[in-house]
Amino acid sequence: MDKIKDRTNEAASAFRELTHIMARLRDPVSGCPWDLEQDFATIAPYTIEEAYEVADAIERRDMTELRDELGDLLFQVMFHSRMAEEAGTFDLADVVNAINDKMIRRHPHVFGAAPDGRSAHEQTAAWETVKAAEREKKGKTGAPVSALDGIALALPALLRAEKLQKRAARTGFDWTETAPIFDKFEEEIAEVKDAIASADADAIEDEVGDLLFVAANLARRLSVDPEQALRKANAKFERRFRAMEVEASRDGRDFASLALDDQESYWQKVKKAERA
Repeated sequence: MDKIKDRTNEAASAFRELTHIMARLRDPVSGCPWDLEQDFATIAPYTIEEAYEVADAIERRDMTELRDELGDLLFQVMFHSRMAEEAGTFDLADVVNAINDKMIRRHPHVFGAAPDGRSAHEQTAAWETVKAAEREKKGKTGAPVSALDGIALALPALLRAEKLQKRAARTGFDWTETAPIFDKFEEEIAEVKDAIASADADAIEDEVGDLLFVAANLARRLSVDPEQALRKANAKFERRFRAMEVEASRDGRDFASLALDDQESYWQKVKKAERA
């Protein structure tokens, strides 16, 4: 218990130091010129980038890198909080208090007077009920409330598609099995082909988007995270492509100058080697 208390005190001390560092960086007189010229909009891309770097470290199971990337992400929270404090809207304490209140409110089975020992599935359902009530409370007076409220526009498109579909499914607007989704795939592929035949760039973009949306729906129905699945597909393609380049180099050939059939033969060779 003493060890936990010591580490908690150490974390609190480190947190205070980071707060002071952020304040120094934004000091109007002696601060860093780059940090001083930033605003919420210019920092937002870095915040998103740091979140992805956290996910990447987790994917690679690199705990040292994860520690560093979490620090970078925490710094983004500090940066936004400091700018808000300067603007007189909120400060870091408000941010921490808000998440404390939210977690207690959304976990009555843990922090309530009588913990109910609900299952993870039951808690997920309860969590969504509480979130829906929070969204309704946040809604503007007189504005219609939608099941799709609160899904951030800045999310990666594939991830946002999945979230939109999940929300819609809670209203009953969803396929109950995979067969109709495959039928929809075929329909969308046909529409992509028609759009290509029309040579209408806008129509092609629109139909390809519909096809990707259906792909996200299939992934959701199969309990597959589409963003994670695509990240793995990207990694697999990159791994195999680099291996092809290496194989061609070993044969004294420039991969980029090879005919497509020759490149395909290297692709098949690499795939076969992976599966062996």
